Amino acid sequence: MVVSLVAILSACSISYKFNGSSIDYTKVQTVTFENFPNRSAAFVWGPMESMFNTQLQDIFMQQTRLKQVKRNGHLQFSGEITNYDARNKGVGSDGYSTMAELTMTVKVSFVNTINPSENFDQSFSASRDYDASQQMSAVQEDLVTQMIKEICEQIFNASVANW
Repeated sequence: MVVSLVAILSACSISYKFNGSSIDYTKVQTVTFENFPNRSAAFVWGPMESMFNTQLQDIFMQQTRLKQVKRNGHLQFSGEITNYDARNKGVGSDGYSTMAELTMTVKVSFVNTINPSENFDQSFSASRDYDASQQMSAVQEDLVTQMIKEICEQIFNASVANW
């Protein structure tokens, strides 16, 4: 009796995986990403464009069951990096900058061919502060990686999370 009860309970386990997306996979199976070029007028850091494009694709491949196709996906992403800039944020009593802020903005065009009411053209931004006594080249890669991750999460949430 106890053995059969244990067998029944173990067979009735429920598995729930929350990945943040609300995609109807019976209708939406594919996604297309165009390259997001870096068109920032302020300045350009070479690796940023590739880092962004890779991270955007990775978040969708890791958190959804969508298949990436070269063109005509059910979901389509295109856009550009429109701003990448650093500015002084704080000045100390000696008149020198104490804090600086690095900012990145990406303009995204999202097309949902199955549900066009979800289409959007929107800009997403992230920024990070750093100690102005540090050379930007010493902190740039880490800060850009953090900003890219944040922006890609914003894009994911705006396009497929719907919560």
